[in-house]
Amino acid sequence: MGTLLEVNNLKTYFFMQDGVTKAVDGISYDLQEGETLGLVGESGCGKSVSALSVMRLIAWPPGRTVEGEAIFDGEDLLKMDNNEMRRIRGNRMSMVFQEPMTSLNPVLTIGRQLTETLELHLKMDKSAARNRAAELLQMVGIPEAASRLNDYPHQFSGGMRQRVMIAMAISCNPRLIIADEPTTALDVTIQAQILELMKGLCKQLGTALIVITHNLGVVARYADRVNVMYAGKIIERGTAKEIYHNPKHPYTLGLLRSVPRLDEPKKQKLDPIEGIPPDLMNLPPGCSFRPRCHYAIDKCAVEEPLLEPVADSNRHTSACWVAGKLSAKKDT
Repeated sequence: MGTLLEVNNLKTYFFMQDGVTKAVDGISYDLQEGETLGLVGESGCGKSVSALSVMRLIAWPPGRTVEGEAIFDGEDLLKMDNNEMRRIRGNRMSMVFQEPMTSLNPVLTIGRQLTETLELHLKMDKSAARNRAAELLQMVGIPEAASRLNDYPHQFSGGMRQRVMIAMAISCNPRLIIADEPTTALDVTIQAQILELMKGLCKQLGTALIVITHNLGVVARYADRVNVMYAGKIIERGTAKEIYHNPKHPYTLGLLRSVPRLDEPKKQKLDPIEGIPPDLMNLPPGCSFRPRCHYAIDKCAVEEPLLEPVADSNRHTSACWVAGKLSAKKDT
């Protein structure tokens, strides 16, 4: 497998009247062909903005990608003009958004919204595009697919609308799909169905997948590698096994401890992370997580830690001055 996507020192800022919000502040990562990468963190940590930056969907004003590279298939997406980017977006790379009802056009039929992409990127005629649209709906598990092409988004349930979004995402056999919180608005049973569907289709098509989520259960089951984000930066990355069994950042440890587990006593209380995320317009000096961290030392207040290898793995990195002292077991 080769490297499909390489993001280097990506910075996306929002220029407001009150100051500059550093939503994404120098993140770097890579994605291999056919790999599933999890991007995890609390709301407001920069997960979605980083994905929208790669897709070139940040609206100016007020947002702008001020620095960095996003090398996709050997080409820097951030240096392309709008016409070049349109040929890639929806064709070689696509995105499944968080809320399908706001992503689908309410005045166009599902069939038209599917065939439009096929006609534009694959140059299909109307008849071939409509047949392919019905096949896509069938692939994502929508019954009576051909007849449902004439329906409008409001005639589908939330889970079915998300299946339509997945059908649109895979319509041109892309090399990369970015799924931004694809199951947030769905109930637990439907969430599992949608995630199994996405993983199965990506495996079948050989497509790489980036899953953006705050749900650590999703990451444990579906991701090969994980990037943990906080305050616009990646603060830990590694394989899913390394992150779950040997977390090396206090924030990652806090996320894991705040999730209920079946292997612990029923009366075991959850251990939430105290405090709130920092203001991205006025970040504190040193480590941004320090005000909420039980492991902080004096150095954390004055010097920002960089991502460095931990344990015996060069691929498992953490931005923490006390990474070597952390344990996945709860302190007594």
